[in-house]
Amino acid sequence: MRTERLEFTGHDGSLLAARLDLPVGKPAAYALFAHCFTCSKDIQAAKRIAQRLASLGIAVLRFDFTGLGHSQGEFANTGFSSNMQDLLLAVSFLREQYAAPQLLIGHSLGGAAVLAMAGQVPETKAVVTIGAPADPRHVLHNFGGQVDEICSEGKADVSLAGRAFTIKRQFIEDISAVSLEQAVTGLRKALLVMHAPLDETVDLANAAELFQMAKHPKSFVTLDSADHLLSRFEDADYAAEVISTWAQRYIDVQLLPKQMKAPEGITRISEADPDSFTQDVSAAGHHLVADEPASYGGNYLGPTPYQLVAAGLGACTSMTIRMYARQKNIPLEHVQVDVSHTKVHAQDCAKCEQESGKIDQFLRHITLTGDLTSKQQQRLLEIADRCPVHRTLEGEINIETITGS
Repeated sequence: MRTERLEFTGHDGSLLAARLDLPVGKPAAYALFAHCFTCSKDIQAAKRIAQRLASLGIAVLRFDFTGLGHSQGEFANTGFSSNMQDLLLAVSFLREQYAAPQLLIGHSLGGAAVLAMAGQVPETKAVVTIGAPADPRHVLHNFGGQVDEICSEGKADVSLAGRAFTIKRQFIEDISAVSLEQAVTGLRKALLVMHAPLDETVDLANAAELFQMAKHPKSFVTLDSADHLLSRFEDADYAAEVISTWAQRYIDVQLLPKQMKAPEGITRISEADPDSFTQDVSAAGHHLVADEPASYGGNYLGPTPYQLVAAGLGACTSMTIRMYARQKNIPLEHVQVDVSHTKVHAQDCAKCEQESGKIDQFLRHITLTGDLTSKQQQRLLEIADRCPVHRTLEGEINIETITGS
């Protein structure tokens, strides 16, 4: 996955800071993420969900609303309506520069804003809300007893999550005029409502109300013991995994890149994008990416081919040492193997048969931790040379190539 930093113009002409999380190769679809009230695009839940969707092949645009995070503008002059305008401008930006979002995701008040504007995005097929209020006015409880002061004085400074924000009367008037019922009942898009039963910021009853208002297809997933911000990694990861799986039911899965399933005993490498060096690697159900550094024209989204060879040597070395230590009850606590690859002159290699030109050299640095005697350390280093990959690299290798469609 790679991330691009972008900017687009918000509702009042301010530049809004955004990140576009992109998959390996060409995106199969685009999604838009709306963050929670007074949060930012970089909140953990937004990052984890964007990363998971990008790994699936869906690019995700997340941005800071006006006056928040790295975006320009005055937060005090914003409201629920301006957030909706910013979201629609984000949709227009995606539509003009890339492709309109087929998936909308909103967290907390961002979820309410997404529901309110989703009907204006015909390309969107699915909507996800996380801890969203059924009534946007729910956010007013965060202001405590200062609502009356804001209404009478025109504005007041409110402390939210340890930070001071200026809230004006126009914000309260704007959000008090909003009703989501018509937008939700007439959504005509798949809806996934996600909520935590122990959410102390937005009560679970809001999820029930949203779910009851919505028409099918609709789904509800509980986030168990998560807090409102999904601040624990495992909660953010769980939400990301559910969203990525659910979304495939409504975004054309024929367009999404499939994880390759190579036959038993085969390591399969396939171009992720013919315009780059990025490669998808599949082996026994496991998946990774190989690439080249930018200096060689690649995106460096994964290890280089030589780094993968070095990884095979290092992993095999560590496994071989550990296996021997277990068999002999040697008090080895930890093994670390650092491997680097270089080209050296053949004449500088005392044990090499080649006498001229350059040869490949792998430098292997083994670190053994534990209450080991010098004799035990020496024996483990000798055992390292019995690593099968080591023997393969030093032995005679025959590579045959066949072609086929």
